[in-house]
Amino acid sequence: MAAQTRTRFSPAGLRMAALMLFIALYTAYSAGPFVWVASMSLRTTSEIAANPYALPWPLHFDKFASAWLDSNYDTYFFNSVVIVLSAVALLTVIGGMAAHCFARYTFRFKGLLYFLIFSTIIFPPQVTVIGLFQIMVEYGLYNNRLGLVLVYVSIQLPVTIYILEAFFARIPKDLFEAARMDGYSEWAIFWKISLPVALPAISTTVILNTILLWNEFLYAVVLITEDDKRTLPLGVLRFLGDQLEDVGMIATGLMIAIVPVVLIYVFFSERLIQGMTAGAVK
Repeated sequence: MAAQTRTRFSPAGLRMAALMLFIALYTAYSAGPFVWVASMSLRTTSEIAANPYALPWPLHFDKFASAWLDSNYDTYFFNSVVIVLSAVALLTVIGGMAAHCFARYTFRFKGLLYFLIFSTIIFPPQVTVIGLFQIMVEYGLYNNRLGLVLVYVSIQLPVTIYILEAFFARIPKDLFEAARMDGYSEWAIFWKISLPVALPAISTTVILNTILLWNEFLYAVVLITEDDKRTLPLGVLRFLGDQLEDVGMIATGLMIAIVPVVLIYVFFSERLIQGMTAGAVK
């Protein structure tokens, strides 16, 4: 009996219990606000005022249809989908090509170019907003979806190149030498060798860029002012102003913006982790 007690309360068991407790507390801390907003999104403001922490019953799913149709959410959602998917597609192709070149080739001023690309990361976004605003106005890209797509590509390109370059650099050189012996051009090597092999890292950049750009607010609020071109974060801000005293509808609007990101993480979190570790583990 004493041996069983010592085994049950061994140092390893205590460390595991402490770790599980920490994970449980952190999960509650992280997921708690989401669960609370999700609960409020299915309740009316009067029900929330009567008991803020009560369970949502009855479930008012009609609030989502009301927010979607009456508050222009369908337009904001469509704009976000088009802008984010376009930017992510460009980031994947351009970032992949740039990372392949940095990883596989030696050329003049390579180090300087690499430094210039990554030096942009050290500047806070607020520093670049005024310059970007002037450039967008000068080239007729202000209040333009294409302009916002190009800005998103420029701000996320350094990180995309960084992630992909680390993976491309670990691809065995034998693959490229064998492809050249088979008559593949450098262009074909990228599309038929590098890109398929690097799919885990590419999946990581696609997921990360999608999540970050879906929630991006600063550049969008500066460069887009027309209501029919607003992205979903801007739509949420406008919705907050329109429904300032209707807490229940505010929660419903927030859930429309949050759910896509949550679904992406739920279904692709394992692929995200695999991609982040693929470059370091053979």
